[in-house]
Amino acid sequence: MNQSLAPAPSSSAPRTLRIFLVEDSPAVRDLLIQNLTNIPGVELAGVAEDENDALEKLLRHACDVLILDIRLKQGNGMSLLRTLAKLPDTEISVKIIFTNNASDTYRRASAQYGVGFFFDKSTDFLQLRSLMQELAVAAPMV
Repeated sequence: MNQSLAPAPSSSAPRTLRIFLVEDSPAVRDLLIQNLTNIPGVELAGVAEDENDALEKLLRHACDVLILDIRLKQGNGMSLLRTLAKLPDTEISVKIIFTNNASDTYRRASAQYGVGFFFDKSTDFLQLRSLMQELAVAAPMV
């Protein structure tokens, strides 16, 4: 079974930036979906609200960007990142933490699993949206 999460490169057509969202709060999840998928060139590859569901779906659906919370209804984002790091041939171009648990400890720990961006839900929504706009423009290179 091919467990690659990396998208197949396409040189002929413009690429769409595929995001996968792991968020257990319906209000936050809906806000993110509504605001990020209306960015030109961004589409939703999948959504999960807990660690097990996220892992199962990520193994079936390729994505370019993973946006995840740390605390989930079941499991947590750090454990999901740890599991993904152990799987052969799994690759996600951009990993983003979007959480209310924005401590330096979590920031350092997430970096070891390839998290490139760490945003606080209470203050950084606009920065997350701006980043997604930038990534959508650069999608052929992501």
